[in-house]
Amino acid sequence: MTGRTVIRGGLVITASDELHADVLIEDGRIAALAAAGTSAAEAWTAERTIDATGKYVIPGGVDVHTHMELPFGGTFASDTFETGTRAAAWGGTTTIVDFAVQSVGRSLREGLDAWHAKAEGNCSIDYGFHMIVSDVNEDTLKELDLLVEEGVTSFKQFMAYPGVFYSDDGQILRAMQRSAENGGLIMMHAENGIAIDVLVEQALAWGETDPRYHGEVRKALLEAEATHRAIRLAQVAGAPLYVVHVSAMEAVAELTRARDEGLNVFGETCPQYLFLSTDNLAEPDFEGAKYVCSTPLRPREHQAQLWKGLRTNDLQVVSTDHCPFCFVGQKELGRGDFSKIPNGMPGIENRMDLLHQAVVEGRITRRRWIEIACASPARMFGMYPKKGTIAPGADADVVIYDPQDTQIMSAETHHMNVDYSAYEGRRTTGRVETVLSRGELVITEREYTGHAGHGVYTPRSTCQYLN
Repeated sequence: MTGRTVIRGGLVITASDELHADVLIEDGRIAALAAAGTSAAEAWTAERTIDATGKYVIPGGVDVHTHMELPFGGTFASDTFETGTRAAAWGGTTTIVDFAVQSVGRSLREGLDAWHAKAEGNCSIDYGFHMIVSDVNEDTLKELDLLVEEGVTSFKQFMAYPGVFYSDDGQILRAMQRSAENGGLIMMHAENGIAIDVLVEQALAWGETDPRYHGEVRKALLEAEATHRAIRLAQVAGAPLYVVHVSAMEAVAELTRARDEGLNVFGETCPQYLFLSTDNLAEPDFEGAKYVCSTPLRPREHQAQLWKGLRTNDLQVVSTDHCPFCFVGQKELGRGDFSKIPNGMPGIENRMDLLHQAVVEGRITRRRWIEIACASPARMFGMYPKKGTIAPGADADVVIYDPQDTQIMSAETHHMNVDYSAYEGRRTTGRVETVLSRGELVITEREYTGHAGHGVYTPRSTCQYLN
């Protein structure tokens, strides 16, 4: 363990404050903040001093929706816990919450143990797990209580993917009722998968096989309908609800209405829905396959409503749903049949920079950037103030961020284990310079100095928005 580190001269930005302050780190935690130039700050001595003059000093990003090594559609997500967490660090993210998967007919414990085995000793930043619940029965409902007690406090269900992850309304209601009792949070993939499968079958029968039809069959109305249904089931159960990867303005409207009614309903969106659109899905020569994810990219006019939702706090979190598949050999499985294209996109390395670009463009404030990327996800999933802020006692997960530096996003230079960038050629302002995880340097002046195994499993408390 390193001793003391002082970060001097930077602008410290949290979800609530911006202040010119020096930061003292001791034994892996934030020990103190003091206004720059004051006698208190000047008196600090440390083994390591980092000059952050002209830079932002921000909490490490918290990405609560990633899928490392996820089995899907006959293949696996191309990032391992080792490559994925290293790329996360390059992008200024210092904590991920990934999804352990329960297989139908197996216990939750078996799935969770399998994901612990994948991650342990391989991560360069800290990590936690949500649990995908694929098989709701009396045994698994009892297991939900046990998992909450040991720090796995959120459970994902799918209204999509019949035959794979799908839960019907009765199974969803039972899980929600259980979570209302044990304090867990149900995360919902809200799309009407039964109806979508009919539209997929019809599109393929008509010869509509290109990637763009993936977006056309997974209709915004079917996202909105499922979102509405999930909200009402949660209301019946008396349970909170977190809707993942919200992409459609009609779904945002459902969340907004529920929140106006005073319900504990929360929404997440992702950079791909804020910055990309069906124009990308329609790119020629099968290039559109790179942008196949579910929920799908929407026409450009949906973006304004997503940004509005982030400004009004009807959407609280921006995560990546990072689930990369290489174009060559993986996305290509769906040539001639869009339904066979593995669903998922890379993005864990790009999230903090894309959201900073939104600050540059005036879409959100600097503090809101930190709120939706660090503090709110940490609060939502029971990790605050250990994660998501810069305050005495917090883990020293700190990013020195250069707001003036520019970069061009490209597969040539990114660190994700995938052969394309969803943001190829995009110029952004702002760049990660140095990253500390629990006080240890993972990125040092744009060089990777971390190591697999530094990252530790982080048990979580229950959703802090409900306390």
